[in-house]
Parts: sequence; C-alpha cells; structure tokens
Amino acid sequence: MSEIRVEHLSHIYSQDTPFEKTAIEDINVTIPHGQFVGLIGHTGSGKSTFIQHLNALLTPTDGKIYVGGKDINADKKSRRDVKWEVSLVFQYPEYQLFEETVYADIAFGPKNMGLSEKEVDERVREAASFTGVDEELFQKSPLELSGGQKRRIAIAGVMAMRPGVLVLDEPTAGLDPAGCSQILDNIKKYRELTGATVIIVSHNMDDAARLAERILVFDHSRLVMDGTPEEVFSKPEELIEIGLSVPRPTAIAMELRKRGLQLPDSIYTHEQLKEAVLKLREAKNA
Repeated sequence: MSEIRVEHLSHIYSQDTPFEKTAIEDINVTIPHGQFVGLIGHTGSGKSTFIQHLNALLTPTDGKIYVGGKDINADKKSRRDVKWEVSLVFQYPEYQLFEETVYADIAFGPKNMGLSEKEVDERVREAASFTGVDEELFQKSPLELSGGQKRRIAIAGVMAMRPGVLVLDEPTAGLDPAGCSQILDNIKKYRELTGATVIIVSHNMDDAARLAERILVFDHSRLVMDGTPEEVFSKPEELIEIGLSVPRPTAIAMELRKRGLQLPDSIYTHEQLKEAVLKLREAKNA
C-alpha cells in the first residue's frame, strides 16, 4: 500500500544566495492509498515543487517524505525505487515522446523495469486500453498524431508502469473541451480499475470539484486548506481572496444568494445547483 506521509516539508531554491526563494514551507499531510486528490493554488504557490518531492525528483531542504512507510530520501536506492511506485506526469508530456512508434513509447517504462517481453506487451495493451489509444496506432509514429492522441500516449506510458501513485500536473492543459473530458475520464477509469492513488494539479475548479474526493489548497508556499470538495468550496470568499476562482456552480450560487435566494453554502457541482434551485421552486409552489 502506497500511503504518502509528508512531515514538515520545506524547499528553498538557491539557498544562501541573493536569489533564495522559499517554494514550500512546513507542509504536513497524509494521503491514504487509493485517494483521489486535487491540488489547487495560484501560479507560484508551491504546487509543482510539492509534487516533485513525492517521487524524489527534488530533495527537501527540510522535512521527510514517506511512501508505504519508507523514507524515500534515505539513500540512493530509496530515491531510485520510489520512481517506480510514484509516477509523475508533467505538463505537456507529449513533448517527451521520442520513440519511433506508439508501441515503443508506451513500452519504454516497463522495459526499463526489467520486465519480460510478455509482461511488457501486456502492460502496453492494458495502458492503451485505459487511455483510449487504439491498437491500430501502435506502429505509427507518435509525432504524426493529434495533440490529444499524443497526450493519451504519454499518459499511457506512465500508466504502463502501474504506479501505486499517479501524479499529474495540469493533465488537460492546452486541450479542447472534448480532449479534456477524454483525458479526465481515462484517469478516472485508471483509478477505478487499479485502486491507485491519483493526485491532480489543476487550475480548473470544475474538474477538481467533479473528480477529487479531497482538495489541497496551496497559497504562498503553504498548505492553507485541506478538506473534501464540500468543505473547501463552501468557503468561496476565502478562495477568491487568495486569487483562485471557484467552480461555476459555486459562482452562480453566490450570485443567486446576493439576489435573496436561500441556497446551501456547499454547492460546487451542476447537479447540486440544479437540485437546490428545484427545491426552492417546489417550496414556492407548495
């Protein structure tokens, strides 16, 4: 089981130089195995620095990170091993495609894990299925495909390693609405079928509200909110004050309250907004 435990994590870039900058400061959080977590915060709030510590891409200035009870920075072997357990998908991962064929790109990670040819093939086909990559594309060059297809191939390459923790930094950045929906459905499917922990950094509050069961909010290097979507988005004024938007249903509900409608504070999905408005209408007609 891949529980993540972060204790007093801090990271300072260019420490002891004129360019010193504190990126994250005294972060304490535990993420149980299998949880779907959304990370939100304005640009420069510390989100990306935080997730790069989860698979030892960055070394903490201070603090500890445990995955499955093991200190991931204990030694070189620990730092290497955690990369198979916690996989990070950067923004625009399609820019990292480099193999001659789609199949080879998806197979790259499993091959480097030392798996047999049969196991590699099984994982490639499984990951392609998760991400909606048609096997007819396997022998094509990934560079010939559309942006959305490239993104799915890149994510499939990470899923093929079957990480216990899948971390994605703005996985829908730059995609059209249809492409965004497909990618998020693929990620949701992967989590449901594997039971993996999924952590998504997103600027899209609607996506975070719809998918995540827990929201972490970063502001000026610190973790300032941690709760369910209902708990976090019931404080829209606080989110707006730190420079964040809120889900569209939350914004609409705020405006309706200003106009005198008695709506619940915890509206963050279209379904909740519709239900609340219908209840008011029924009460008025009763």
